[in-house]
Order: sequence, then C-alpha cells, then structure tokens
Amino acid sequence: MTRRRRLLCGALALLPLGGLGAAEADYPSRPIRIVVQYQPGGSTDTLARLLAEGLARKLGQPVVVENRSGAGGIIGTDHVAKSAPDGHTLLLTTPAPVAANLSLYSKLPYDPRTDLRMVSDVATMRTVLAVHPSVPAHDFKSLLAVLRQAPGRYAMGSWGPGTQPHQIQVYMDRTYGLQTLHVPYKGEGPMAIDLIAGTIQMTVGSVTTLQPYIAAGKLRALAVAGPRRARALPAVPTFAEQGYPDEVYTQTGPTSLMVPARTPDAVVARLGRAVAEVVHQPEVSRRIEELGAEPVGNTPEQAAAAYRQSLPVTLRLIQATGVKLD
Repeated sequence: MTRRRRLLCGALALLPLGGLGAAEADYPSRPIRIVVQYQPGGSTDTLARLLAEGLARKLGQPVVVENRSGAGGIIGTDHVAKSAPDGHTLLLTTPAPVAANLSLYSKLPYDPRTDLRMVSDVATMRTVLAVHPSVPAHDFKSLLAVLRQAPGRYAMGSWGPGTQPHQIQVYMDRTYGLQTLHVPYKGEGPMAIDLIAGTIQMTVGSVTTLQPYIAAGKLRALAVAGPRRARALPAVPTFAEQGYPDEVYTQTGPTSLMVPARTPDAVVARLGRAVAEVVHQPEVSRRIEELGAEPVGNTPEQAAAAYRQSLPVTLRLIQATGVKLD
C-alpha cells in the first residue's frame, strides 16, 4: 500500500506540472499585440515600442504595438479585457483607465479588478510641480504663500478632470484655504505650451514632458511627487522633504502590462519573467530613464499587490474632486 500511494502521489503531482509546462511551451504561437490606449508619440506609446522590441527577442515572435485611443482609455482597455485570454493580446496601461475611471465613470464596460490581471509594472512615470518663471516662488511653501495672497489669480493646468494635477489643486484649495483655478486640457502637450506661455501659472506634469523646459529655464520645478526624488530631476526635493508628506503628494503611477483575467498562470509567469529581463537590461533601463521614468519590472504577484494597495487611495483622491465624466 505504501508503494502504491507513492506511485499515485507521484502521478498526481506530475499532472499540474505537465499542464503548466505544456501551456508555457506552446506560448507564444503567433505574433503578440500590445494595445496602448493613447495616440502614437506619447510616453506610453514610446515605452510600449521599447518593450515590444525587447519582448520580441525574448519570446521569439513579432510583438506589435496597436494604438486604440479614445474615451479616457476605455476603448483600448475594453478591447483587451474582452480578448482571448491566451497571452497574445496585452495592455500597456497608465493608472487612469484601470483605477481612476472606476470613480470618474458611473458605469464601465469592463471591471479592471475582475476582467484583467497584472503581468508587471514596467516603469513608474514621475511627476513634478512646475511653475511659470513669473511666479515668485522657489519651493512649495513659498508657492502656498503666493497663492494665499492672490485668491483667484493663479491657475493650475491638468491633462483632464480628475487627474493628478486636478486632485492636487482641489486638495491645496481645501487644505490651505486657497482659491485657485483649474484649467483642464486634452493632454499634456497643449497644457505645457500654455504653461510656458504663462496662460496658466502652474501644473503637476510628467517629468518626461516638463524636464526639457525645466532644464532650459522656461519652467521652474518646485517639488516632485512620490516617496523619493526623481532620478531625472535629482536636485528637486519631494513634497515630503519640504514638510508635506500627505498621500496626495506621495502617490506615483506605474505604467503596467496587463492581460485578460483568465490568461493561464503559466503564460502570465513567462510574460512576467520576459518583461523583467527586458526592463533590467542596462540599455533598456537607460532609455526608460531618458523618458523621465524609472524602470520597475516586478513580478505579477508584486504588481497585483501594488495595484490592490494603491487603488483605494486613488479612488478616494478622485472622489474628493467631485468630478464625474458621465
């Protein structure tokens, strides 16, 4: 009986391992698509093409980037959520479509918590509070003093209602008794142009977009959001270093690779390993940092845990703005 039990246990143990091995061995069997919810040319699109190049070499199949923009990222996200769960259709997403939209919209055609699953956080896009040089402030404390003395005069630009700069603008007004204006744009490009021209006086924007203007002296950086300084702006202190550790100032948003929720564990694991290997290559890491971002390349389990931890904070901050987009 003992020998029979050993044989039976051995046979049963081989079954799941064999299944996982077969699923991973057969993947990928055809070209892979990375869907981006934004138009070509932006930082997410650029990161997707960098990742696609590396994954193609690692996985032995062509990896193409497909831009499905519109509706605040809903179109591209919904497409992937409803795609075959076989690892051949991937989503490279910012936090907005898979976190913020849960608060901004009363009803979505997908639920990112149940219709998608994490593969890896590819990189963290850092943001910085920057002002037009005409603003007489050189740190966050002095900016608050300037704003307090001139109610209704200064405007904060954002790349849309409910986004991080809008959250910070609302929080500043409520917490410090300020009266600033919110000016939403359809993207960072137009916002940056108006900030440089002085049409608006301040914003919280991506380091990717604003760093060249900061380096040229066309904008002044006052503080970076997040728990530590941004590698691309090492001389700029965080909000927390200046005495403002509130969670609205410490939140950072990863650009994450996701797949349909029912994608097999073995496929997700292989994709996760491939992403980590690509992201941690010195040349790829350097190019990510040149985008003003910071390489991550964590495991599926780590990315999922980070998402679960940050989601309630994100939703709470957006709800505080009172914004609904439908």
